[in-house]
Amino acid sequence: MSEEELKIPKGSYAAGRRVTLPEGASQPIIVFVNGVAQSEGEDYLLRENEILFTREIIKETKTGKKKMFMLLGVVGFYNKDETVDVQFQRDGKTDFAGDLPVSK
Repeated sequence: MSEEELKIPKGSYAAGRRVTLPEGASQPIIVFVNGVAQSEGEDYLLRENEILFTREIIKETKTGKKKMFMLLGVVGFYNKDETVDVQFQRDGKTDFAGDLPVSK
């Protein structure tokens, strides 16, 4: 892991390394961070019904004032805010869940 990856930018925080899979999710499971496919074993491990990342997922701290400005489109904010998406099988069909919650 590079020094840059370890650095948490101002206005962001380390949200954690765990993401719970959607109910009924089964293999094949493809995990994405910010739209980029991740490698099982290198970037994450699957353990029962959760994804365990090898590094912290960084989320943006959103204050009430910042949310209001973003909704109004007044000011652009460019803090690091990673999203975790998962493609999986459920009931014999391919399904997708986006921006899953991250926990410690």
